[in-house]
Amino acid sequence: MSLPPGFLEELRARTTLSQIVGRKVIWDMRKSNQAKGDWWAPCPFHQEKTASFHVDDRKGFYYCFGCHAKGDAIGFLKDAENMSFMEAVETLAREAGMTMPAQDPKAAERADRRSELARVMDEAVRWFRLQLSTGAGAEARDYLSRRGLSQSMQDRFEIGFAPDGRQALFQALTGRGIPADHLVAAGLCARPDDGGQPYDRFRNRIVFPIRDARGRCIAFGGRAMDPNARAKYLNSPETELFDKGRSLFNHGPAREAAGRGQQLIVVEGYMDVIALVGAGFEAAVAPLGTAITEDQLRMIWRIHPEPVVMLDGDTAGQRAAHRLIDLALPMLEAGLSLRFVMLPEGMDPDDLIRAQGREAMARLLAEARPMIDLLWQRETEGRVLDSPERRAALDKSLRELLRRIKDPSIRTHYGEEFKRLRQELFGVARSGGPGRAGRAGGWQPAQPGERRAGRAPFIPVAPLPETRNSLLARASDQPIEDYLREAMILAIALTHPSCVERFETELADVELRAAGHDRLRNALLAAVRAGVGGEDLRDRLMKEVGADLEKLMSLPYIRTAPPVRKAWDDELAAMCLAEELAKLEARRGAEEELAEAVEDIESLANEGLTWRLSQAVDARNRAGRTRLDDDSDLGEDRAAMSNWLQELVEKASEIKKKR
Repeated sequence: MSLPPGFLEELRARTTLSQIVGRKVIWDMRKSNQAKGDWWAPCPFHQEKTASFHVDDRKGFYYCFGCHAKGDAIGFLKDAENMSFMEAVETLAREAGMTMPAQDPKAAERADRRSELARVMDEAVRWFRLQLSTGAGAEARDYLSRRGLSQSMQDRFEIGFAPDGRQALFQALTGRGIPADHLVAAGLCARPDDGGQPYDRFRNRIVFPIRDARGRCIAFGGRAMDPNARAKYLNSPETELFDKGRSLFNHGPAREAAGRGQQLIVVEGYMDVIALVGAGFEAAVAPLGTAITEDQLRMIWRIHPEPVVMLDGDTAGQRAAHRLIDLALPMLEAGLSLRFVMLPEGMDPDDLIRAQGREAMARLLAEARPMIDLLWQRETEGRVLDSPERRAALDKSLRELLRRIKDPSIRTHYGEEFKRLRQELFGVARSGGPGRAGRAGGWQPAQPGERRAGRAPFIPVAPLPETRNSLLARASDQPIEDYLREAMILAIALTHPSCVERFETELADVELRAAGHDRLRNALLAAVRAGVGGEDLRDRLMKEVGADLEKLMSLPYIRTAPPVRKAWDDELAAMCLAEELAKLEARRGAEEELAEAVEDIESLANEGLTWRLSQAVDARNRAGRTRLDDDSDLGEDRAAMSNWLQELVEKASEIKKKR
């Protein structure tokens, strides 16, 4: 229908926007200025506690500084009440006392017919409600009582009963002057194929009125009392009032509850909704016997940007979740998503609430899983990914999923999350962190000229448990200190192959006691002697001793060491390698001297014992200077070592005197 020029301007001029919006919000009077028509409230379109929703009566315009919703009175009714444009205009015109322009005859006829059918549906609601209280409805009342539905809940959802008679409703409503054609058009009755009198669609069923967002009854759902009925649940057929794919059970009340801050819950059926509402979860809706459609999903997102979809934990429930995910992927936008709760198998929301209480349901809602969790589970569960080809197939399916996401930002974030999950699955982030792994398992050094970003001021913090338990933190233990020193020698040699030729003899002679270190040293020396270098060296070592190599280079103590990070500084590497070799030789030499001295003590050796221990002290100190100038500071606490050995000498002398 086309409106004459100036009609909408006149309508907006007669409409006070704050009066329309005020039916959905609670104004913040401390922030609002009523005299100037300046109003503030929490936004009715998204959850918030602060008043970021602004209405300007003088301009007839609203805007939310949180979710950026904006528009005029017509737009507000369209978004808040799910009205069409003409429905919003008609509502505002009626409230403003304006007469709607004459419609074309066909449109007026359709509007009148829908109004008439809505009145027929209201008559049916009242009749079904009455039948529930009769003798014929006794079994239905018992069923509702067993399901825990109080009288107040039955009244709230206007639950009724259709008796087991072929034409009970038909005769009752036609007896009130309602034409038979209206009963058929409303979906309450159906005509037989032979052209006889219409018969009732709902017979021997508990009936649930289905209302649109404006509260008009547009259809019914019926639950069979006969366990042998062909369909346990039956919905009205699609009519001029009812479009199954564009309707939700409990739409209007759920939207109001979500506007008050409750979490929107999407469940499978009427009884699920009623059970949740009875437990205090009033923002609950259900599709009408079919999988959620694209239109229904848009309606759900208009109610809440991140609803929780609650499905049975069986195979059928998982299939329904996956169908919904596939539907939602191309429609995702920033702030619009889905979360999922899979109920224990064999339980529906009513069973869970009655068995474990409202708190159990609240815990499940709090633990709802994001959509990507179920998507990843679907793509990986039950798949054996033990070959490059199978992993490539997984990568292909993930890329296809990403291509279905239209929003570039959402697609990027999903890609990053897939990458992280893939790294966890295959364990490729063993060292260096995601995205830093090199060809040899993540031990590629920094390149010349590489600089770190500016550092923040140092703030002392308590050490983490993993830090306190690290090898480096426990290095006062002699075997661990030796292990780290051996690891440092090998890491320097691996990062700087030029040092291998320079220190070939020392590397070949040094005793490496840690598991894997000897194999790694031998492989390195053999490769360098064969003239292998550069990338070929790393590839060869990965093939021969890859596990030992990755274990070595994954140590944080090694990765952060200057000679390893600075792969271009061969002089620094040579100095550090000489130092580490000297320290290790000094420790091993002192151990041998002490071992011999202890043997002499135990066998009451001659007076040369003291002299030999003294020589061990000197040897320990001299060894630290064999590779560098005497003035070099190797970082060794020689005074402490001398004192320690001197104490051994004194104790040994005391033992000899006593013997």
